[in-house]
Amino acid sequence: MTSQEAIFAGGCFWCTEAVFNDIAGVQSVESGYIGGNVPDPTYRQVCSGTTGHAEAIKVAFDPDIVSYDDLLDIFFVTHDPTQLNRQGNDIGTQYRSAIFPLNEEQRAAASAGIERAGADRSEPVVTSIEGPATWYLAEDYHQQYWADEGRSNPYCIATIPPKLQKLRTKFADKLKD
Repeated sequence: MTSQEAIFAGGCFWCTEAVFNDIAGVQSVESGYIGGNVPDPTYRQVCSGTTGHAEAIKVAFDPDIVSYDDLLDIFFVTHDPTQLNRQGNDIGTQYRSAIFPLNEEQRAAASAGIERAGADRSEPVVTSIEGPATWYLAEDYHQQYWADEGRSNPYCIATIPPKLQKLRTKFADKLKD
């Protein structure tokens, strides 16, 4: 099985993790922090907005099943890339919309993905392309949050199902069985 990785920041990592876990060809999704200036940051530090990190996900995927371009398109549909340093009520640079390419091919694809996303919107896409940057895995209790305890969290209940509905509506052919 072939495997590649992609890193996206699109607001709360619990929300983006839930979306990407449902995509065929996605082998794993980790929640973490990237793009800041504090080594080994904690959730509390990142939430303070003082570290420069974004809440993000690292996706391992099989490019023979789902392409990086597909993942980009899903990323842009399932969060609002026109909101600068926020997603809904989550406000701060830690919730920014950003792509962290892992090579020059991904960097070029990210730029093209931003252009595609902008063509479908009246507001400008503010998603940044950042890095290279160091990835830090979030604490264990953040991993698989929606699947484990997020379904009893009122924030998650209000935020994640609409994202999953967008995924199911626009990308039904990309879902796991």
